[in-house]
Amino acid sequence: MTIENISQTKTFGGWHKQYVHTSNVLDCAMRFAIFLPPNASKSQPVPVLYWLSGLTCTDENFMQKAGAFRMAAELNIAIVAPDTSPRGEGVADDDAYDLGQGAGFYVNATQAPWASHYQMYDYITKELPALIESHFPVTAVKSIAGHSMGGHGALVIGLRNQESYRAISAFSPISNPMNCPWGQKAFTAYLGSDKANWRQYDATVLLAERDANLPILVDQGDADNFLAEQLKPELLVSVANKNNHELNLRMHAGYDHSYYFISSFIADHLVFHAENLYK
Repeated sequence: MTIENISQTKTFGGWHKQYVHTSNVLDCAMRFAIFLPPNASKSQPVPVLYWLSGLTCTDENFMQKAGAFRMAAELNIAIVAPDTSPRGEGVADDDAYDLGQGAGFYVNATQAPWASHYQMYDYITKELPALIESHFPVTAVKSIAGHSMGGHGALVIGLRNQESYRAISAFSPISNPMNCPWGQKAFTAYLGSDKANWRQYDATVLLAERDANLPILVDQGDADNFLAEQLKPELLVSVANKNNHELNLRMHAGYDHSYYFISSFIADHLVFHAENLYK
């Protein structure tokens, strides 16, 4: 698979680069960003943290706003940030911000008109890692993290593919999408009305139904205006505690849903991932 470099900027001794490629899984052109730390080379490949962003975001939001590069350079880990959905003129979309382009929810859609392009679960778990590992000085050792919709994606993908990841972390994740308006809307559109098909994409359900062998870190602000209606981390924690899963929820007084929150605690997440990536 060929990729095209469209931008590159040196930062903290490493490189932030953007690429485009044709995705066979999504049947459209896709863009992703990668940060490579200074010591990454063919003779010294580094592990990777995959970051999944939230509603309305692209590959640029985290890379530009999170302030992650200094610590990633020091810890010698790469960061890959994909886009949040397929895009393009032939890709189905919706006028609302929480469905369609920019709102892929990291599922494999089964319903028209979404199914022909919205296969984000397979893109993140299969196609993108294969592409990254074939083109860059990285190892197959990886972790996954995300924010909001991307936090949902990170939890679901990590829990369903525990053999492929070393750790999971999330900021303000949609913890129980089957029981919140964002999730119900997206799952109905992408997966249909049969809620049995939704369960595989709900982190709270997954934690209740299977063993979790990966450490999980979740940070949540108590001033997040989506907390009560959309995010519901208390349900995730309740199931984790009941089943003795290793999940650390940290509540932060006064913090909201924004990248101000993420940038305040991203260093903790990078250290958490580095400790597990280099075990």
